[in-house]
Amino acid sequence: MRTIQELFETSVIIPTLNAAAMVPRLIEQLRASAVVKEIIIVDGGSSDETAAIARTAGARVIAAPRGRGIQLAAGASSAAGDWLLFLHADCRLSPDWERAVCAFLAAPKTADRAGYFDFALDDSAPAARRLERIVAWRCRVLALPYGDQGLLIARNLYRAVGGFAPLPLMEDVDLVRRLGRRRLTRIGARCISSPARYRREGYWCRPLRNLLCLSLYFAGLPSDRIARLYG
Repeated sequence: MRTIQELFETSVIIPTLNAAAMVPRLIEQLRASAVVKEIIIVDGGSSDETAAIARTAGARVIAAPRGRGIQLAAGASSAAGDWLLFLHADCRLSPDWERAVCAFLAAPKTADRAGYFDFALDDSAPAARRLERIVAWRCRVLALPYGDQGLLIARNLYRAVGGFAPLPLMEDVDLVRRLGRRRLTRIGARCISSPARYRREGYWCRPLRNLLCLSLYFAGLPSDRIARLYG
């Protein structure tokens, strides 16, 4: 009898840009999993050794024009797995992630749903815990998980909803809105992100800027104009 891992082979897709210091640890974690069929690094023109390091670590590297939506779409088009797991380069998954993913995949009608991880930051500061609670509220009440929480979705469902749009920003919000609340499910493990940007820009300033960008997106401002504001 085939195992859950064999039944649900997963392609992991990671967009990168100058992520040489980040990708080895994530690739190492993913390669140790029986769930993962392949790891695809979609590089947007890094000026560092991201591509070479990723290949050495065991990932397949493809090039795409810079832009997270464009890179994610390119990775999905190149993937061989029946399931697609989209992750950011500056994250790692909690130790229980494989068990949680297997439980998600084994659930009834799982091919009709997309799963996301709980947001976490690799920082012991109280501000990090506060932000994690805010993100949990956003997911629970607004059904808006972001790309830094990962997204696990069957290839057929991904195609049915149109996949990632070639947007410079808000590509994650655009996709989860098309999926809708009823097709979004917590996986139950954590996606632990680097706190570097929050430490650099501030635990109040960065979330407020993100909220402003989200508000402008819902107000109908084109994503390329929001991207210039986002920086």
